[in-house]
Amino acid sequence: MIPIIIPAYEPDQRLIGLLKELSEYPYGPVILVNDGSGSAYEDIFKAAKNLLSEKAILLTHEVNRGKGRALKTAFQYILEHLPKATGAVTADSDGQHTKKSIMNVAEMMLHNQGDLILGVRTFDREDIPWKSRFGNRLTEKVFTYVAGVHISDTQTGLRGIPREFMKELLTISADRFEFETQMLLLASGQYKIQEIPIETIYDSKEDHQTHFNPLKDSMKIYAVLGKWFLRYTLASFSSSIVDLLLFTILCHFLRDQLTAYVAVATVMARIISAAYNYTVNYKIVFKSRENMGKAAWQYALLAVVQMGMSALLATGGVKLLPFIPEVVTKAIVDTILFFASYHIQKKYVF
Repeated sequence: MIPIIIPAYEPDQRLIGLLKELSEYPYGPVILVNDGSGSAYEDIFKAAKNLLSEKAILLTHEVNRGKGRALKTAFQYILEHLPKATGAVTADSDGQHTKKSIMNVAEMMLHNQGDLILGVRTFDREDIPWKSRFGNRLTEKVFTYVAGVHISDTQTGLRGIPREFMKELLTISADRFEFETQMLLLASGQYKIQEIPIETIYDSKEDHQTHFNPLKDSMKIYAVLGKWFLRYTLASFSSSIVDLLLFTILCHFLRDQLTAYVAVATVMARIISAAYNYTVNYKIVFKSRENMGKAAWQYALLAVVQMGMSALLATGGVKLLPFIPEVVTKAIVDTILFFASYHIQKKYVF
């Protein structure tokens, strides 16, 4: 059983048209979530329910709570009432997803149970609204860097979501469009993500009707991506504090014991702070499912390479640009390596 979930807020006849196509969907019920559309839309939801008769499950929010909340309401229903469902396909109510595309995603789920399936659109056609084309390409680049996983269409609403992943998605705090970005971030590194091309449909190149606010909702999406990267930044900063504190303490106790106390304190402090940083990155920043031992030696190798690159590039920079203070050159080099290290850790280590 693979039910279809359709969250709907103030839908129009495009929803009815889609449901007519899905009346013979063979893999389970269609779960329609009325996300607080109001009394003016009761007739549409009544018609939708009658159209699918016993195959329709209508869930209702009294007030608008957002697409993410609507999806979570449906996930909760499936987990509690449909024990035979191995997953679900989510689709939009605005006519962008055809029966053929939905069926393709469902059938791919049948053969790849446990994977997250994404129905991805192409954005290189001339009839695609420029806002959609530009926004998707920008988000694609930013997401690839932050998540370490390349996804062609980060905002697709057509997704095949396995049952076990639904349980994890209920813990996400976001309730609106940014929920779908958090979904992908949570899946990256934990679930295999597969893409399947789908038809790209817009009813108007200039003015496609959607509840997605390009400015407001895009800012929320980038805030989610920024928050994800901020965890890495804070982990690195706290690691630096640990390193400095340990160095200070060790110098105090070793000063009268060893001639090379500074070198010894530096090495010991760095080893402990690196272990701390690794643990925080593994458990909190990247929430890795990689084997801990394997990730540890990869992290150690990266740390050694990063230290060597820092020394090499800083030395070269000082020689090439002697008029720039050494500390400035070192800061620039380490900043570049900091961003590069994040991408490598996310994609290859954790």
